[in-house]
Amino acid sequence: MTPSVMDYQALKNLVRQGEGTHLEFKLKTNHPEKIIRGIVAFANTTGGIMLIGVGDDKTIRGLKYADEDEYLLVRAISKYCFPRISYTIERVQLYDEREVLVIRVPPSFNKPHYIIPDLNDPDNKKAYVRVGDKSVQASREVREILKGVSAERNVRFTYGEKEHKLMQHLGENPSITVDLFASIAGVSRKIASRTLVLLVLANVLEIHPSDVVDQYTSRPVS
Repeated sequence: MTPSVMDYQALKNLVRQGEGTHLEFKLKTNHPEKIIRGIVAFANTTGGIMLIGVGDDKTIRGLKYADEDEYLLVRAISKYCFPRISYTIERVQLYDEREVLVIRVPPSFNKPHYIIPDLNDPDNKKAYVRVGDKSVQASREVREILKGVSAERNVRFTYGEKEHKLMQHLGENPSITVDLFASIAGVSRKIASRTLVLLVLANVLEIHPSDVVDQYTSRPVS
């Protein structure tokens, strides 16, 4: 545990902001898989803070047995998250001797991070990213983009017929999906996926992850 740098007033101010891209509340640790899902999402996106002992309604209730809760969380993170995630845990003392756990997760330079729920089946792994106040499962394309960003690849692509059809569509419509691009360009889904990933890594497109279907848009010219 890291010595606390947050007092009760600072905690209240943070909670008042509400959940969002960089902040999530969990009242208890009885579902650690949901907590580590958020931690993985923070690491895979732009970092964040998880407050354990705070309800969705912003009620600060704290934990009665913070030692046990912290032990369970540290064990779950170590056991099920891969590669290893960097994080710190501190505690904020409440007036009734309960405590709130503050888990700080910086953005990772070793993305993507996964949760492996069954250690006997390591291929069954899931990555998550933060979208607004939710942690959503990362698609294959999002995972490939995270790998490419971490590797700092020098991306090159050829502007051909399918790219022309893509940009023509985006000139007339706000977004496109992998399946729609494959249909418009008359290519396989695999080729459509690879093309969109390359264009995101080349800073031509932006990806907007979703728990339904990812959307791709043209990157605004700065």
